[in-house]
Amino acid sequence: MGPLQGFKIVEIAGIGPGPFCGMLLADMGAQLIRIDRKADCDLGIGIPARFNLMNRSRPAIGVDLKSQSGVDLVLKLCEDADALFEGFRPGVMERLGLGPDDCIARNKRLVYGRITGWGQSGPLADAVGHDGNYASLAGVIATIGERDGPPSIPLNLTADFGGGGAYLAMGLLAALLETGRSGTGQVVNAAMVDGAASLMTMFYGLHAGGFWQENRGSNILDGAAPFYRAYRTKDDQYVIVCAIERRFFKTLIELLGIDDIELDEQHDKSKWAQQIERFEAVFASKARDQWCALLEGTDACFAPVLTLTEAPNHAHNKARSTFVDVDGVIQPAPAPRFSRTASEISQAPEGTVADIRAVLKDWGLPASDIDNLVARV
Repeated sequence: MGPLQGFKIVEIAGIGPGPFCGMLLADMGAQLIRIDRKADCDLGIGIPARFNLMNRSRPAIGVDLKSQSGVDLVLKLCEDADALFEGFRPGVMERLGLGPDDCIARNKRLVYGRITGWGQSGPLADAVGHDGNYASLAGVIATIGERDGPPSIPLNLTADFGGGGAYLAMGLLAALLETGRSGTGQVVNAAMVDGAASLMTMFYGLHAGGFWQENRGSNILDGAAPFYRAYRTKDDQYVIVCAIERRFFKTLIELLGIDDIELDEQHDKSKWAQQIERFEAVFASKARDQWCALLEGTDACFAPVLTLTEAPNHAHNKARSTFVDVDGVIQPAPAPRFSRTASEISQAPEGTVADIRAVLKDWGLPASDIDNLVARV
């Protein structure tokens, strides 16, 4: 019943941003077929299929794309598809006979999505890489970390998922909206280095205006400010405060019982080191749960720093069903939320075990076409 119900999308399986994009679209109701290798893709780290959560909500079929029969199957699916997306390096799909020209020739309304690390062009276009490489080139990694320490790696959230998969999904949806008006498809080129750079737009503006120092641990939002920082508690847990606005900072110091920090000194960087020491001492005086009882839900802009195990059990997340249990695996629920056409996880992730005949029948292919295609795959 999701908002994308009725849209058909072919996903050429990959790792990182591709499956994340596929999960977003499938959770929102689009009918996807994931074209995987004959051997299951496991992120390269040996993860069993049931825990590869980004592959949820759509079936996968094993297809040899190096064979003409596999290529013919994908081209047949394109005839009735709204979109196809892939994540190979530049030129791979063209060499397989599945490039944009090949697929759009079968269906002029087809939106063809591509996700790469460095982009389809440029001196690094053919180079290998992963999230940290793309995020570094976009200026992300250099901004994160402690003062005088090495850069920190923010998991693979910035390029793979934020600047990659989410931007690819946004691009596909924008192109599908345009196709609804023009009747003509197009190619969407999403590059992780481009998306990571786009996510940094605010910080480039701050830097250009002289409001952001390039030294890590020197700015309001990078952990240098005492009012936007995580603190260790008495029980060796952590809490975080993000009291940027003056009125929230006032609430914070009042609730903490701190009367030796002047409100007007909040943004005086010469006082930050001293203020951090004061906050550290205060937060170290009580356990995390005690601070939650005092500060959670107030205007102090406070939250406990929860682990992957703890987050699904927090009262707020439980009340909103932010996490769900699918076949015994706790995982984030679909997002965002819709008032009328709710997203849902339609099935647990699986390997390339789907009944190919059933999948093609659900796609709407005639029995004669299914017999012909399956016999050769």
